[in-house]
Amino acid sequence: MATFLRTLSYRYQWLYDTISRLAALTVGGETRFRNLALQGLTGDKTLKILDLCCGAGQTTQFLTQYSDDVTGLDISPLAIERAKKNVPQANYVVAPAEKMPLPDQQFDLVHTSAALHEMTPTQLSQIFQEVYRVLKPGGIFTFIDLHQPTNPFFVPSLYTFMFLFETETAWQLIKTDLAEKLTTTGFEIHKQEQYAGGSLQMIQSRKPGSEPLK
Repeated sequence: MATFLRTLSYRYQWLYDTISRLAALTVGGETRFRNLALQGLTGDKTLKILDLCCGAGQTTQFLTQYSDDVTGLDISPLAIERAKKNVPQANYVVAPAEKMPLPDQQFDLVHTSAALHEMTPTQLSQIFQEVYRVLKPGGIFTFIDLHQPTNPFFVPSLYTFMFLFETETAWQLIKTDLAEKLTTTGFEIHKQEQYAGGSLQMIQSRKPGSEPLK
């Protein structure tokens, strides 16, 4: 069970941002962390991108460098209000990721950054189904999130972080084969990599069909 620090980190944006920047140092800093899930993808500024569980817009800001048509979605009205102030050029929707009030086949790319570990196994399955629904044929679903370290040196730091700031869903996620859940939903795995001694995983998956992104 997470400590009171988790509540404080969500209440105070400066604390959340500080924690995020410190955690990102393990992969070379925040800019590299935010771009890891986008590596190798090419397209143009007309691509329709969904930043799923966008929070206060930390990753949304990076996504607007790739496209002029970015939508951020989050269940928290407070987070969305912060995102609107931080990244006013994007569009925003207040809604749960597992039940998005969005049309079928609307987006070329759906991206989420360090949010899936907040979800229960049932929610994860629902979210993957929803992402599949809102993606165009050939569209990409890409994310970065926690993973069980493959290098024992990184186990203490990850476990301490999770104990202080995360809940049971994070512990469940690092034991979950997300690639298998994606393929069960219908996705094709495009790229799968690990960072920081395996404590972070990045997966790019594709909805079968034409290819708006390469």
